[in-house]
Amino acid sequence: MSDGDRSLAIFIDFENLALGFQGRRDRFEIHRVLERLVEKGKIVAKKAYADWSRFGLYTASLHESAIELIEIPRRSQTGKNSADIRLCVDAMDLAYSKEHIDTFVIVSGDSDFSPLVSKLKELGKHVIGLGMTQSTSDLLRDNCDEFIYYEDLGQAPALDSTINSKLPESKRKAFGLLVESLLALRRENKEVLWSSMVKDTMKRKKPSFNEAYHGYRTFSELLEDAQKEGLLELDTDKRSRTYVVTRFGAEMTAPAPVPAEKKRPSRRRRSGGRRRSQGAPAKAEAAPVDGAPTEVAADAPRRVSAESHDQPGAPQEGGEEAAPSRRRRTSAEPEEA
Repeated sequence: MSDGDRSLAIFIDFENLALGFQGRRDRFEIHRVLERLVEKGKIVAKKAYADWSRFGLYTASLHESAIELIEIPRRSQTGKNSADIRLCVDAMDLAYSKEHIDTFVIVSGDSDFSPLVSKLKELGKHVIGLGMTQSTSDLLRDNCDEFIYYEDLGQAPALDSTINSKLPESKRKAFGLLVESLLALRRENKEVLWSSMVKDTMKRKKPSFNEAYHGYRTFSELLEDAQKEGLLELDTDKRSRTYVVTRFGAEMTAPAPVPAEKKRPSRRRRSGGRRRSQGAPAKAEAAPVDGAPTEVAADAPRRVSAESHDQPGAPQEGGEEAAPSRRRRTSAEPEEA
């Protein structure tokens, strides 16, 4: 299954993230996490576990992101809670009951989730881990199929070709979302950027996107206008006749790659030239075997057959070797007489 077709379920151990933010001036921003994960596929479940009486400052932003908050109160005696076991139970319940969910995201750095990760992988699920650099266990990081550090989020590389500031505001927003989606597909190691794939990524990053709102009848017109502005380069697929983005952003300054189809015929021609050059001397050496020129050897059978037909009583059919022997016998008879 391709990355664009994935269905993700996100489970957040918020208390573990709070440990990583101790002593830092910045706050946890959930939208940075969701913007990165939406590039992986469609998010169908989002749950966060904590004693929310201790993290009231984050509940508003989590509610705005449509994340279900699971209340896990602390025990008065031990000071611990059951957030870990509740997260594992909900994750295994979705793994067995919802077959269409194929990717699980564990937002935590606690090594206690390593058995959960192993069990999900055993069920054929793709597991992505996300956590803080300082509070992430090496055991959990190495056990996941993929791990993302929170500190690496929101650090998109700057584009060499900037969007023209003289364009209308609606077009600038559309082009900005287009370039961000192309960068997201490149981060996911997508080599062929189909127009439908680009539009699906734009819709996941901004569900309210509609090319008609920005003044375009079709999405192809949006891509064509972006090509005129020098933001990207398009090509047409021979089979489907749809657009494919070949280069964009900083790639526009690099030389265009040579298609693989154009390289193969040149290799065959070079190999054929080598074979002809290697075979030519062999024919030249094989010609003067008996020390006679090739032209004489080629004309000899013709002269022999012509002389045999001029002799009276000579047979019209027969091998070329028998004709010379008969001529030698007839020429010797007058001398003996």
